[in-house]
Amino acid sequence: MSTLIGLLQEVLQESQLSTSESVRGLHSQDESYHAPILPEVVVFPHSTEDVQSILNIAKQENRPVYPYGMGTSLEGHIIPTTDGISIDFSEMNNIIEILADDMLVKVQPGVTRDQLNKELKKHGLFFSVDPGANATVGGMAATNASGTSSVRYGIMRDQVRNLEVVLANGSVIHTGSLAAKSSSGYNLNGLFAGSEGTLGCFTELTLKVYGIPEQIVAGRATFPSVDHAVQAVVQILQAGIPVARCELVDEPSIQKANEFSDTNYSIQPTLFLEFHGNEAGLKQDVEFTKEIVKEFGCKEIEFEKDTAARNKLWEARHNLAYAHVHSSPGKKMMVTDVCVPISKLAAAITHARSVVDQSRFEGGIAGHVGDGNYHILVMFDRDDPEEVEAASKLNEEVVEFALSVGGTCTGEHGVGLGKKKYQQKEHGEALQLMKVLKQTFDPDNRMNPNKLIN
Repeated sequence: MSTLIGLLQEVLQESQLSTSESVRGLHSQDESYHAPILPEVVVFPHSTEDVQSILNIAKQENRPVYPYGMGTSLEGHIIPTTDGISIDFSEMNNIIEILADDMLVKVQPGVTRDQLNKELKKHGLFFSVDPGANATVGGMAATNASGTSSVRYGIMRDQVRNLEVVLANGSVIHTGSLAAKSSSGYNLNGLFAGSEGTLGCFTELTLKVYGIPEQIVAGRATFPSVDHAVQAVVQILQAGIPVARCELVDEPSIQKANEFSDTNYSIQPTLFLEFHGNEAGLKQDVEFTKEIVKEFGCKEIEFEKDTAARNKLWEARHNLAYAHVHSSPGKKMMVTDVCVPISKLAAAITHARSVVDQSRFEGGIAGHVGDGNYHILVMFDRDDPEEVEAASKLNEEVVEFALSVGGTCTGEHGVGLGKKKYQQKEHGEALQLMKVLKQTFDPDNRMNPNKLIN
């Protein structure tokens, strides 16, 4: 038994530590195409004090640590690149306090999105960030996740009011307060949300929540081309219609969705839309939207108020990635993830389609086009060097185009292992400042090394 394991056994219960190959295997990979690597040991903290003890031992034994939520990340964020400790936060899953009057909730990092919303519903509240997967809120904050509802409510960073963080040296800090705004000090909330576990471990999060809308209406609109659909989105946004969700799904992806989700949607470029509000306001928003989409050749538009019908529509959208995976057994999925200014969105989607058409892959395009974020879903054989190279080339072409029009290499999935190589081009001299910050918080490069910027 190694000294590391012995020291961890002194501060943790037997059930909080595992060296079994099966458990380590589960923590060696996420849902990305990146190759798995086994951690030396997996630990399951129950408290902030447990996390402090783990990090102090990691420092003493000079071992890296890799925070782990649900393993749903898509860029290799939680993969141990060198021997070390995988810290699984699934047992720190308490909803500490719901501050309904302040529209806030305090949670531990292992709380999942579905778990949180189930409890909030009892208070007439909901948590807005919806990346599709039932991820942990700690992981969502670490990658600055967003998803279908960000066009209305904002991304994960916008919801963070305060974080409790255990730093690499074992000390504990808080990054904010309960106040709705502050002009005091540097914005540490913004720094730590999206830091991908490279600066510290989150042990408590205070997050904004929202009142459940009086009424919700979801719709599906089909168009003669992707370009027509994207132009309609731009016009809807410019008209100031407060759309809550605005998703694009192209023909290949609609076909996959029909096969996987047992739907019968027209196989044409489609916008999935949702509106939140009161009855009178929604009626006006829906009618205005109908007028706009007709100007762009909309062939069919249907709206649903019924909860079951709405859920089926969004279930089909959220399961799109799994639909592609199901259709290509034995292959891995690469999901590109770039975000561009709305004014460049139509050109970016057209470029993405041409890149797919010129590749060896079928590929589907989907995305949260209401905020300029879109994805190409590609299935490839990870054991075929030619396919790996072709998928990498496709991803690179999409990223390069996004950067050339003032966009970013990742709109929501984060950097992890997969997007590190684009950081210098995107950030320039600012990347050096980020490295200085990393060195300040984590001088021994112990926190999730070889990710994000190093």
